[in-house]
Amino acid sequence: MNSQKAINKDLILRERLAIQRTILANQSTFLSFLRTSMYFLIAGLSLKNVLKIENSITIEIVLFSFSGIILLIGILNYFKHKKSILENEKHIGDYQLNYYE
Repeated sequence: MNSQKAINKDLILRERLAIQRTILANQSTFLSFLRTSMYFLIAGLSLKNVLKIENSITIEIVLFSFSGIILLIGILNYFKHKKSILENEKHIGDYQLNYYE
């Protein structure tokens, strides 16, 4: 019985560490979406100064739109996965002992 508790504690620790890695991966993914969104925003802001194109306002609006869409997708993706992670976190613990008794 004592070895079963030690194994169970190792399993719980491993599962908790996996949850932490998943949370960090979710945050990293959100920051990647944010970075890409900022690239499009900066491209839209600097387009008029770098290139002398007629109707550059149309291209700027398109780049600003892409920036907003990418940011919105990143935010939605982050909260969707955060909710999923929190829902699955309740399975960590000694719930498995109920099946072995």
